[in-house]
Amino acid sequence: MDNKNHRIIELEHVVVKLAGDSGDGMQLSGTQFSDTTAIDGNDLATFPDYPSEIRAPQGTIAGVSGFQLHFGYHKVETPGDLADVLIALNPAALKVNLKWVKSGATIIVDEDSFQEKDIAKAGFVENPLDDGTLDGYRLIKAPITSLSRTTCMELGLDAKSADRTKNQFALGMLYYMFSKDLEVGAKFLDEKFARKELVATANKAVLEAGYHFAENLQEFAVTYRIKPRKDLKGRYRSINGNTAVAWGLMAAAEKAGLDLFLGSYPITPATEILQELAHMKHLGVKTLQAEDEIAGINSAIGAAFAGKLAATSTSGPGLALKSEAIGLAVITELPLVIVNVQRGGPSTGLPTKPEQADLMQSIFGRHGESPVVVMAASTPANCFHYAFMAAKIALEHMVPVILLTDGYLANGSELWKVVKMADLPKIEPRLVKDNDPDYMPYRRDPETLARSWAFPGQEGLRHRIGGLEKEDVSGNVSQDPLNHQKMVTLRQEKVYRVANYIPELKVYGESSGDLLVVGWGGTYGHLISAVRDLQSDGHKISLAQFNYIYPLPKNTKDVLKGFKKIIVCELNNGQFIYWLRTCFPEFQYLTYHKVQGLPFLINELKENFNEILKEF
Repeated sequence: MDNKNHRIIELEHVVVKLAGDSGDGMQLSGTQFSDTTAIDGNDLATFPDYPSEIRAPQGTIAGVSGFQLHFGYHKVETPGDLADVLIALNPAALKVNLKWVKSGATIIVDEDSFQEKDIAKAGFVENPLDDGTLDGYRLIKAPITSLSRTTCMELGLDAKSADRTKNQFALGMLYYMFSKDLEVGAKFLDEKFARKELVATANKAVLEAGYHFAENLQEFAVTYRIKPRKDLKGRYRSINGNTAVAWGLMAAAEKAGLDLFLGSYPITPATEILQELAHMKHLGVKTLQAEDEIAGINSAIGAAFAGKLAATSTSGPGLALKSEAIGLAVITELPLVIVNVQRGGPSTGLPTKPEQADLMQSIFGRHGESPVVVMAASTPANCFHYAFMAAKIALEHMVPVILLTDGYLANGSELWKVVKMADLPKIEPRLVKDNDPDYMPYRRDPETLARSWAFPGQEGLRHRIGGLEKEDVSGNVSQDPLNHQKMVTLRQEKVYRVANYIPELKVYGESSGDLLVVGWGGTYGHLISAVRDLQSDGHKISLAQFNYIYPLPKNTKDVLKGFKKIIVCELNNGQFIYWLRTCFPEFQYLTYHKVQGLPFLINELKENFNEILKEF
């Protein structure tokens, strides 16, 4: 290509999706490109989307793995609705993702993979590259597999191993298309394959080959650049929700002056919390990969009894298994953080897809009167903050806390401003000094009703706790009916009083108007994007996004009464709206639900809100 004809166009933002077979390295390439955009100073949001089956049949729709990245020079709230660029490494990837691509978008395909058997396996009748299926798109056909093999064979790599590098060839084309520094991608590979020098060398060579292939294509006479965000001050890094949760718990332990213990059983999509903390032994973190969910939480309860900041991580099925043990933490009034990374259900359901269907289980899903604090993070980055706050509440109020995230938050990434420990709030556990003459296991703080926390082995503070009902103050086993009612009431009131220590509900927009959009947890990015678009059109619409669920913020009723209509949006069949109706039955609520294992789309929200706003 004649470089004199090469033009670079600046864009505000762009959405890119990489898709291929589950063994094609889409998650690796997506992370690699995301890190590159972060280093460039672009804001970003990602959505990894991978199949539920560990290894679905190759080339089938069930085996398609994807990674969507939205990056720009302004604040990016979501991974984007539809892609501007799709890389499809096989026909199945094209089949699955074509509906998520904008009209006129650029589609880059590996033409080597569009053989007759592959086309049929994906469900196409004819070759979609030739039958008009892609009319209206900017189609770029590249022999990605064969060129990757040629590059690798020169380095002595076998064909099977060479095929694993084709994601890098496609990525090299993407680097050229968006004016990204190839050296950043190469450094990522050096770190990823630090112990496999030949693998690193081959992948870097294929990455460079893809870059130069694109450089010499007439279709890339125009490439693009996205300026860095100028308003970002401080130190930032790309982080996903699971990592943010792990770091938030570590920060809370340091702030409280306690060791952190996590007892968990691996479960999709929460496993990475356990994995991340298992790497932190040098920071005093202790982890136990238990034999099952019940053992995981019971080990954490034991650690809480022994004076650690104790946590356990799981997803919906695991939370169900932990329910009896959560009751033990409630009656013993020990601090415990339970992280539930929600996924599609019921049963095994959609284990790699996000859903918000564990809310009722979190609030009510235990036998007996067993209240716990329930919170929810709303972005991958603020998983750090809410994990920290969950630990703070647990330690200062001597209560179990369930922190809800979901698969979208857990696996999705965004820029996170690295915090300084000095800037985090204090955490003051209710510790007791040795030989305290006034110590009684269930003597309570008059404001919070939290009991004091003595550890086994503390001089002069011997006590026992267990699953049987406690006598008020002394903690002795009691079967007295009136005492039981008193203890049930105290445990419930203790949770209610947490409302005095959490922030008031924030309204994004005016505090009164025509329509209040209500969301909770991980729907924030899509809801705020839709609401801001409609606000810019002159509509009197605002958003209230809940992070504290049980108890609700004290000003919730005042917020709700400021609007003519209220619509509750959630990724379930109507659980938070049920909770609001229970707490505030005097209001009328509209609802918008989605249960597809996918986040909301901004456009679908705007269409729904606009229909309501037409009435005003």
